[in-house]
Amino acid sequence: MSLETSMPATRGFTENALKILKARYFLKNDQGEFVDKTPEDLFRRVAGHIASAERTGADRRKYAEAFLRIMADRDFLPNSPTLTGAGRGLCLSACFVLPIEDSLEAIFETVKNAALVHKEGGGTGFDFSRLRPKGSLVRKTQGVASGPISFLKVIDAATEAVKQGGTRRGANMGILRVDHPDIEDFVQMKLDGSSVANFNISVAVTDAFMAALAAGAEYDLVDPRLGRVVGRRDARKVFQLIVESAWAVGDPGLIFIDRVNAANPTAGLGPIRATNPCGEQPLHDYESCNLGSINLANFHDPRARDRFDWARFAAVIRLGVRFLDDVIDVNRYPLPQIEKMTRSTRRIGLGVMGWADLLLLLKVRYDSPRALALADKVAAFLRAEVESASRDLAGERGSFPAIAKSVYKGAKMRNATVFTIAPTGTISRIAGCSSSIEPVFAFEVVSRIIDAELKDVHPLYAAWKEENPGKPLPDYFRAAHQIAPEWHIRTQAAFQKHVDNSVSKTVNFPHEAAVEDVEKAYRLAWDLGAKGITIYRDGCRESQVLYKDGADVLHPQGRPDSLPSVTDKIKTGFGNLYVTISFHNQKPFEVFASIGKSGYSTMADAEALGRLISTALRSGVEPEEVITQLKGIGGSEPIFTEGGLIQSIPDAIAKVLEKHFGEVRHNAKDFYTVRCKICGALLPDEKCPVCINCGWSKCA
Repeated sequence: MSLETSMPATRGFTENALKILKARYFLKNDQGEFVDKTPEDLFRRVAGHIASAERTGADRRKYAEAFLRIMADRDFLPNSPTLTGAGRGLCLSACFVLPIEDSLEAIFETVKNAALVHKEGGGTGFDFSRLRPKGSLVRKTQGVASGPISFLKVIDAATEAVKQGGTRRGANMGILRVDHPDIEDFVQMKLDGSSVANFNISVAVTDAFMAALAAGAEYDLVDPRLGRVVGRRDARKVFQLIVESAWAVGDPGLIFIDRVNAANPTAGLGPIRATNPCGEQPLHDYESCNLGSINLANFHDPRARDRFDWARFAAVIRLGVRFLDDVIDVNRYPLPQIEKMTRSTRRIGLGVMGWADLLLLLKVRYDSPRALALADKVAAFLRAEVESASRDLAGERGSFPAIAKSVYKGAKMRNATVFTIAPTGTISRIAGCSSSIEPVFAFEVVSRIIDAELKDVHPLYAAWKEENPGKPLPDYFRAAHQIAPEWHIRTQAAFQKHVDNSVSKTVNFPHEAAVEDVEKAYRLAWDLGAKGITIYRDGCRESQVLYKDGADVLHPQGRPDSLPSVTDKIKTGFGNLYVTISFHNQKPFEVFASIGKSGYSTMADAEALGRLISTALRSGVEPEEVITQLKGIGGSEPIFTEGGLIQSIPDAIAKVLEKHFGEVRHNAKDFYTVRCKICGALLPDEKCPVCINCGWSKCA
């Protein structure tokens, strides 16, 4: 019996949602057989484990059923680590911040701790501002310090080596204060397009810097080790450098760090210096937070006041708060310091997804004053209800232990913070709704999956088209590329006004946007009270890989019955490789590769390479581009021949192609950051891409 038809519990889940659940979330036994066979099996396992934190047997049964219901109905879903780890002895939290102190021992202790967090499936944030600047004297060795950027790269390399949660590599946020002496090098660190691929980076901008920027003045640079001013910089020049880098590659973002700390309810525990990888969760050192999101589209009700079911929304909010608070008690923490800090503040982050879908159901344009007014109303309602639920839990279970060092001193509150807007990449795919508070990327999307193309059509768009054949779309169908950056920021600010944590939101720009447009966005985010901002200009990285349907898509030409060809023999570490190049209209059209005296796997690899190269050439890709991608790939059996070093079969094919079409001297492009680690699909061309096919997220 197929997964799709085995139980009624699969009803309402899209085909892609079921693929995601099967690929990443369903539990398997030691023989690789599925223990979870339907979404209900998964949600029942998760609900039962989370409800085990309840005090009595009756409450455990009651809330296990309640938690199951809101997940199965896709009204609420927790962050991915909770879905994957519940009942399996794994960590259930997604967000962590680890400290980096200014000593070699402390730095490498953090490298080890980050690896342990990534192993459990978490993402980590780091503030490198406490590290002495590059070139500083190291008294013990009489050498000089290499600076914060060098150690950021150490953590990036360690992240690359540790598989995150068994299915994904770790994601990190690297932060440096704008008054650190190495700030200019930090800002430009990713301009080569390939460095520190496992990090998002942000500049921690101070109020003093923003004041100097407004005045056109200089500001102080402070050596963190010496604790004194060691230089001054022109604020406008540094700001321009930040803006130009963000325009070029999408990094760095900004975190308004003084604003974050002014709103921090647990300031008595010390300053907040960093956030999780997507920026929505500011945290103290060694603190973690577990997140969950409510699908707003599910509360659309044409018969209700405002066509929205506020009463049911409130009920799900209360269950969501209880669920996330229970997670803290049943969680398995990767480090004892994290467990101690997390239990002392009991931060949770309940948020929303399906915002764009709700607007479509209400026939409201995303980029309109009416949408902003509704955002304000929804966020204010959620904040009031989530705080009320946390206070009620405090009456039942007690307040968070660190409450005496918080703004809630003398009152009752179960959780230090309660409201977060997270990206929701994968869980919104499971829920079948739009992501977070983002607009719909496009209503018809083509995703290239290695040698195939998959088409996704937004269900509300498809339904309207079916009911209104041949008619133009109403103007409330607004895709991301149709929405001006200003409205992204205004939407973020409308929610941020009520969010006690922060908001993850990417401000999308068209490719033709100017540097000045990015500058205006950064200034507007500051003016509207945002805690931070991330932008992404379409196509600013290596390749555009997600397309609106209807865009030009290359297809291989048909093959004539006969073609002239030439065959070359080249020696490799696996034996002699025979490469046949066929020509059409005096251009290379096909490549066939076969290898003698080798195993079947090697023969299959050679044949597969030939097929893929042929597909590329028949689609109009230049041979120089093929050579660029193959040349220099290393292998397990390198060999020296009369023609030089042959590193692998791909390298050998490149050498043969160069013989006929000329040497290619530039290095191969690195497409690592835009391929899905689960299914191999090319990812959307954006800062925190989510796989349109299986839901894997680079920044989750």
